[in-house]
Amino acid sequence: MTDIIIAASVVAVTGLICGLILALASKFMNIAQDERISDIRECLPGANCGACGFTGCDGYAKAIIETEGTPTNLCTPGGAETARKIAGKLGVEFSEVEKKVAFVKCHGDCSATTIKFNYEGINTCTAAKMHFSGHWACPHGCLGFGDCALVCSENAISIKDGVAHVDPSRCIGCGLCAKTCPNALISIFPITKQTIVSCSNTDKGVIARAVCSNACIGCKKCEKTCTEGAIKVENNLAKIDGEKCTSCGSCVQACPVGCIKIADFAAVSSIQI
Repeated sequence: MTDIIIAASVVAVTGLICGLILALASKFMNIAQDERISDIRECLPGANCGACGFTGCDGYAKAIIETEGTPTNLCTPGGAETARKIAGKLGVEFSEVEKKVAFVKCHGDCSATTIKFNYEGINTCTAAKMHFSGHWACPHGCLGFGDCALVCSENAISIKDGVAHVDPSRCIGCGLCAKTCPNALISIFPITKQTIVSCSNTDKGVIARAVCSNACIGCKKCEKTCTEGAIKVENNLAKIDGEKCTSCGSCVQACPVGCIKIADFAAVSSIQI
């Protein structure tokens, strides 16, 4: 019995000493944080999506205070309200927030492609991707299990005919869906009139066409038609430079498979910034 009491006492004393050491260390080794960082952090929505380019809301708040020149309008999910709060805290001029939305660069729905085998694994895009690049004939297309929809806090994504679709009126442009998609099909665009290639297949035209009737075939008709030099076919896939594009629509008309579209996000968005 005595041995047990001695052992328990040793453990208790050791615990008290360790606790005392930790308490002293926290007091004397603590690094004071600028209170303004906390003030800015309270202005942010807490999505921690990284759309601002920093490691979450904490990283952005710290950068605003500690890194001179960090813009106060980078929080897309927070929009104008957040930008105004930050500007007010810092006593600087308010800057407009560029509204952004997500777009799925795939139009290979059930009518355009086929299933190459019956998949019976875990119902996630990530899991399906690991099994021969998924059950759809096109290995570059949307896998359709909705990993992107699961991470969307705004319920802006739905699966229709095997392909994810984004509702611009709900999307806040946080980019979490883009990070989640295993085929990297989702891009974040400014909410302005955009000409977009709704395909991500980089195989040669004959191969791409064989697995999806809506696939880009790399024919370069769009590139030759564009008078602004905004379109280049690279790695068998048309790519559009948004800064050069005037949305004239000539490439849309020239595309023989109809995979180039003009997406007027602003026309369907009800979100005010």
